[in-house]
Amino acid sequence: MVREARLDPEVEELWEEFHAEVNVTSEQLRSWLLTRGSGTESFGPNPDLDLPEPGRQILAVLRKRKVDLTGADIEVMRQAVDRIRSLTAARPAAGAADEWRRSLLDLGHDVLVER
Repeated sequence: MVREARLDPEVEELWEEFHAEVNVTSEQLRSWLLTRGSGTESFGPNPDLDLPEPGRQILAVLRKRKVDLTGADIEVMRQAVDRIRSLTAARPAAGAADEWRRSLLDLGHDVLVER
C-alpha cells in the first residue's frame, strides 16, 4: 500500500490557490513562453532552458506532484499567486489590455479562460 505524505495545510492551500490562478496547462504555458523567448534559438535541443523567467519556474512547478515540492517551489507558487492577483486587480483600460494580458500569460494566467 502506497501512502501519500501529509503536507502542511498552508502548502495544501497554496497548491490549490496556485492551480486556480495558473489556469493554463503546462503545455500551453510552455508554448506561450517559447513564443516570448529568444526566437528560433528557443527551439534547440533543450528549449526549456531558454524560457523566460518566472514562467520557466512556474512551468517546473506545474510539472511536479504536490509531494515533490521544494521550499523554492513553494516560494515560486507564492510569488506567482501574488503577482497574478495584483495584475488582475489592476485591469487597465482597453487600449493597454494587450500588454497586460501578455504579462499574465507569462505567469500562466489567461484572462480569457473562465473560472
